[in-house]
Amino acid sequence: MKLSVFRPVFVWAMFSLFLIGCTKEDSVPLENAPDGMDDFGLSISGEIAVPTELQDNQGPHKHVFLTERSAGFTEGFESTTKGSYTGAEVQLSSSGSWFLSDALLGSLSNDRKFGTRSVRIRNTGYAIMNFNMDNGVELIRVRHAVYGGDGSSTWRLIVSYDNGGSWFFAGNTITTSSTALNTVTFTINDPQPARYGVYKTGGGGNRLNIDNVEVTTATSGGGGGSGPTRDSNLTFGNPSNAGTSATNYFLAKDDYTLSYNNDRGTANWVSWHLSSAWTGNTSRCNCFRQDTDLPGSFFRATTSDYTNSGFDRGHLCPSADRNGSSEDNANTYFMTNIAPQSPDNNQRSWATFENYLRSLTEQGFEVHLVSGVAGSGGTGRNGFASTIDGGNITVPDSFWKVALVLPNGSDDISRVNSGTRIIAINVPNDQNISTDWQQFLTSVDAIEALTGYDLFENIPDSVEAVVEAQVDSGASS
Repeated sequence: MKLSVFRPVFVWAMFSLFLIGCTKEDSVPLENAPDGMDDFGLSISGEIAVPTELQDNQGPHKHVFLTERSAGFTEGFESTTKGSYTGAEVQLSSSGSWFLSDALLGSLSNDRKFGTRSVRIRNTGYAIMNFNMDNGVELIRVRHAVYGGDGSSTWRLIVSYDNGGSWFFAGNTITTSSTALNTVTFTINDPQPARYGVYKTGGGGNRLNIDNVEVTTATSGGGGGSGPTRDSNLTFGNPSNAGTSATNYFLAKDDYTLSYNNDRGTANWVSWHLSSAWTGNTSRCNCFRQDTDLPGSFFRATTSDYTNSGFDRGHLCPSADRNGSSEDNANTYFMTNIAPQSPDNNQRSWATFENYLRSLTEQGFEVHLVSGVAGSGGTGRNGFASTIDGGNITVPDSFWKVALVLPNGSDDISRVNSGTRIIAINVPNDQNISTDWQQFLTSVDAIEALTGYDLFENIPDSVEAVVEAQVDSGASS
């Protein structure tokens, strides 16, 4: 190991800590197996100074990658189970093999998570990669929260350059005290092959949840270069801090991200990125389908629930925004991306706005979008209705959409300034409305007041205050 090739600055401590799990019982039942003694240790050999940024939200994402050794990944810990704290290997489909010591994959209601599982760590436990990032790493983002009603914990990012033989602390000590998943970004910028992990350093028996560990490399894409790319669908934040609540349930698809409301039977909002890298010539599949990613206890709409209702099956993320492949297009037909939309809304102003935004991508722009529903009660072919399907699905009073427009490029958050164009519309869910989407222009501030959401929370506050107050006056074609 040659210290001269390290990009990070080393602060040598030269000490060894051997981290051994204990047998302290949880105050709540474990998912499967009883506890056991963990005899696996880690030797911490030093410390690396790495820039560390804290965010009190889910933070930005790049696109989701699936090749752990070359292009990076986002690991959500969804693909397997581990119900005991005893040290053991787990095989994860988005990244590869990890070793969890005094840690399990938690699926209880008290586990803070974006899907059905997250890592739960106690005492001085850890979760580490059993594989190297062969092309090095540019940055690592970790989402973290306290488990249930536990107190705060501290933890460190750790890195090994010798296949797990020895480890270094990387970046600052992180204190986790929030019950909502927040984000830490470690800017690594190290080209060496290495493996990484999370080590809980303090808080004793307090338990810590870790989820959506995102690792990006120089080959990750997701906004790199000046050409069109497929970026994250949640770059500018989680508008409602969606999580596991039945009325604000987080779902991440490859083609969009959403908050589902089980009381309404529709999404609250859907967020996605649009550029010419997403679009193509694939025909509409018209393959509406039930979304089985929702918990089994939730209402899961089917296409027949809309039959003869007088309302269109209205896409929030449009089919034509995802016609780069048949799979991409089919993903827009999950019923969680659909809401009861008046035909004249769907086929007039809404459709012309969608077409306009796609035309921008042909002129060298990319667009970050959030769309959703508000209120209840709309007018379709059969007249006014507050709900359909026997009350299972709420008919919105209006459909809204916000679009942040940038030239194709990288590091999108840093490129937003007070002159950045943001277009917001709020269209009544009624018949006989204008085909001109500019008749429904409003500000992001007005949409936030209507919904209670924070739509672009990752923009610096001083810039956000300016751009979100403006009503667009740009071209419409």
